[in-house]
Amino acid sequence: MTALTWLLLAAFVSLGRWQWGRFEAKRALWDACARGADAAVVPDGRSLSDLPRYQHLQVHGRWHAERQFLLDNRIVDGAAGFEALTPFELVDGRWLLVDRGWLRFNGHREKLPDIRMAAAAVPAAGAATEPNEILTGRLDELPSAGFASGRAAPALTGSWPRLTSYPRSAELSAALGLTLQSRILLLEASEPNGYVRRWSPPGVAPDTHLSYAIQWWCFAALLLVLYLVLNTRRIRTEQ
Repeated sequence: MTALTWLLLAAFVSLGRWQWGRFEAKRALWDACARGADAAVVPDGRSLSDLPRYQHLQVHGRWHAERQFLLDNRIVDGAAGFEALTPFELVDGRWLLVDRGWLRFNGHREKLPDIRMAAAAVPAAGAATEPNEILTGRLDELPSAGFASGRAAPALTGSWPRLTSYPRSAELSAALGLTLQSRILLLEASEPNGYVRRWSPPGVAPDTHLSYAIQWWCFAALLLVLYLVLNTRRIRTEQ
């Protein structure tokens, strides 16, 4: 009984510490997201990988909406759908994918949603136009899958838009035939040419992990109390 009690006690305390660690990591992520609401900065040639995650950015360039991706298996308010990823060429020649928001799944896999942009936002194919779009948004990472089986790289050939699930930046670059920045831009809710945009860090809120940590430590305290009470009664009975 003593060995089992100490084994369970160690497990409960360790699980509490694990959830506490997740709480601190998630709180730091949510704090970074909150700080990202500050005034937008212009990259000015700086590497996007060196900027903080959720940095509020203002970028100047032009859309290339003739080739887009649909990010599959995205859930909003319990409903399944897609997120539209559209290439954007910065004035310095770098290419960035812009997440234009979430669209509800229409129930038909063979017919993907229409994510064409307004004609005014898209230059004619091959036209030598000057960059004319200024976008604001948050810098973020591509969504990552918990299991490799959940990943599906985009097709290298075929019509557009192309369906993909938890892709890597190199896979998206290969499908487009150009080099993309490893991070994406979450388009600001006030910007046009988008869909549902209620951006927040992935996963549950920090307080959820905090409540789990407290629960595990309560289990540990309860186990210790029960052990002491039962053994005290046993000693008194033997006397």
